[in-house]
This record gives sequence, C-alpha cells and structure tokens, in this order.
Amino acid sequence: MMNLFKQPNLFSTNEIIKTEFDLPGADVVLFENFFSIQESNRLYESLLKNTIWEQDQMIIYGKQVDLPRLTAWYGDRNELVAYAESESKMLPWNADLLFIKERIEQEVDIKFPRCLLNYYRDGKDSVDWHQDYEPDQRKNTVIGSVTFGETRSFQLKHATRTDLKRLDIPLAHGSFLIMQGATQDNWKHKIPKTKKQILPRINLTFRWID
Repeated sequence: MMNLFKQPNLFSTNEIIKTEFDLPGADVVLFENFFSIQESNRLYESLLKNTIWEQDQMIIYGKQVDLPRLTAWYGDRNELVAYAESESKMLPWNADLLFIKERIEQEVDIKFPRCLLNYYRDGKDSVDWHQDYEPDQRKNTVIGSVTFGETRSFQLKHATRTDLKRLDIPLAHGSFLIMQGATQDNWKHKIPKTKKQILPRINLTFRWID
C-alpha cells in the first residue's frame, strides 16, 4: 500500500513523540506516531470502507442543513445518542475500533464507553468552535482523539480569556491527542476549513465523562 499520508519526519516512523501543552485550566497532550505508518494505513482503509457513515443535519436560521462531515457513533450499548440537534444510533464496537480503543486505554488508563467518528472528505468539511458536553458536565471529562489520513489543524482558544493566544496543533496520520480534566469547561476547539486540495481525514473521538 502506498503511503498517501505523512507522519512527522522522524528518524524512526515508530518513534512516539509526546508533547504536553501549557494551557491554563486544561490538560492536553499530543502523541505523534502513536500508531505506526503500517497500522495507520491499514486502519484508514478499513475504517473508511467498513464504518456505517451517516449524514447528520443541523438547523441554521430556521433551515435544516447538512453537517459539513459524515459521522458515526459506536459504543458499549445499542442506544440513541443526541448529537447536532438530532439522534443517531450507537452501533456495537467492531474489531478495528476495539484495537484502537485498547491501545489508547493502555496509555490513559481510562475505559471509554463510546466513540464518535468523523469523516472529513475534503478541505470544505470542518467543525466550528464548540465545547463538548453540556455546561454542567464539563468539569471532568476525557476525550481521546485519533487521526488517520490527511493532516488537519486542530485549533484551541480559551472560552472567556481574550489575552490567551489561539493554539494550532497539526493532527497527523497516526496521531493521538488526549484532552482531560476541565479542558472542555475552559477551552473551545475547531477544525477549520481550508481551500487547499487535500485528501480525506478520519477522526475518532473516544469519550468518557464522570
């Protein structure tokens, strides 16, 4: 299989680079090359083919419009999940997701009960500024974000403090970003659009809430 997607140019593509970000009121850590190039290529192709992708919608100015990405929910229980002003069915874990889940759980010592997958088909697909969960649920959460495919900029800005600069983190093929503690309470995040001609990206956000 051709290496369509790039990982950071390190001496060894199997070397994991850990970066801890100094953000007030947040706990954010990036692991580059968390999955090897071979694992990342295999998982990208398999997830793209085997995930049951859905086109969710949201209401803007009274009009129902498509979300600028495809999504899918997987988890421990077969139930309906409220997301983007609609309900989606949560599907049972498959072999690929369990492989990824078990790998990241070894790093963070958390058992994730569910995962939201996002398929960004091109540079026009995006997600705007937001904080995950309802306000009364954000004090103690864990989100494990895994990327396969095209590198996209993951942006963070403080929810109230304008004196703090926005942070841009490139999330590359095989990377793992963990957001813990009160990160969702204090910081917003987004994946911006880009006019560049880019390849697709699959992002998996494994979720735990206290």
